[in-house]
Amino acid sequence: MVAKTERRDQVRASLEKQPHEVASMFDGVAKRYDITNTVISGGQDIYWRKATRKALGLRPGERVLDLAAGTGVSTVEFGKSGAWVVATDFSKDMLAAGQWRQVPMVAGDAMALPFADESFDAVTINYGLRNVADPDLALREMLRVTKPGGRLVVAEFSTPTFGPFRTVYMEYLMKALPKVARAVSSNPDAYVYLAESIRAWPTQPQLALRIADAGWSSVKWRNLSGGAVALHRGYKLG
Repeated sequence: MVAKTERRDQVRASLEKQPHEVASMFDGVAKRYDITNTVISGGQDIYWRKATRKALGLRPGERVLDLAAGTGVSTVEFGKSGAWVVATDFSKDMLAAGQWRQVPMVAGDAMALPFADESFDAVTINYGLRNVADPDLALREMLRVTKPGGRLVVAEFSTPTFGPFRTVYMEYLMKALPKVARAVSSNPDAYVYLAESIRAWPTQPQLALRIADAGWSSVKWRNLSGGAVALHRGYKLG
């Protein structure tokens, strides 16, 4: 179950990933979320966002859903393509923390998206699918709101492919990351959940199969940072 203290921002979700628990946890880290991500990733988050934008292959005038967008930092990056991009997240405090970015924002649950069928040319979810209680349902919802011929890019923490690096990476996740988070985050316990959820997440081939099973076609992936992050891409057939 979720662990709570007297402070509202000290919330840590469990791997059961109950939506209200996860939303509360992200509400608690919203104010320092962006800087914490940059610190714990060693600045790699900037490179990962640019790589995701390129993988989406966006064109001016296209309509794009940036799901689990948090404070909208990724939405701004994707908007550099000239596409119209809407940020959606189920943490209202995360969206509120990014209101100054002046991008379209809609509160919504990945398992029941508040959009009509075939609304978007492309959909992306960045480091958020892992936090959804039913990722397969979310993948089907993303398919529903995508136009025929549209595409999906899932950016998610993954499994490093080189054995020695994988060992070092897992040691960092479970030991060093929570210590770093204590120095910069308003809720360090949330990053213990982050480490545990990454360790329990499917490998690249396993996730590709789940994306395909949800109805997406031609699913492939590309590793970033030695496989610490993977970009999975798929298409919706017409």
